[in-house]
Amino acid sequence: MYQHGVKQTLRAGSIVFGLSALFLLIAPGVFLDLLEVTNNSEMIWSMRMIGITLVALAGNMWQNSKLNNATALGYVGRVMFIAAAGLGFLTIFIPVPLTPFAIGYAVIGFGFSLSYLINLIRK
Repeated sequence: MYQHGVKQTLRAGSIVFGLSALFLLIAPGVFLDLLEVTNNSEMIWSMRMIGITLVALAGNMWQNSKLNNATALGYVGRVMFIAAAGLGFLTIFIPVPLTPFAIGYAVIGFGFSLSYLINLIRK
């Protein structure tokens, strides 16, 4: 496993998730509009709930990027590989027509997933 690459991917992902969290907390309606998903009070509340969860995820990703234990770092990398791929797939299969924003968001998820995978299998 290429530990430095996993650490760098965790740091970059932490920043992206942190920015997404701020976006969801500050302007959840805009996020919903960009996805062309129903924009109502229930969905706005849900987006803010996801945003606050992303704050925790971003913080944990940043902290885990400081790990020096290869086994623990490998575990975190595998979990994040699955999560990033899942984010990509869920975004692609959103139950509305795909928008450029949704496609971009999916590409980001798949990109992080690929980065984790490459760094996990590199020596």
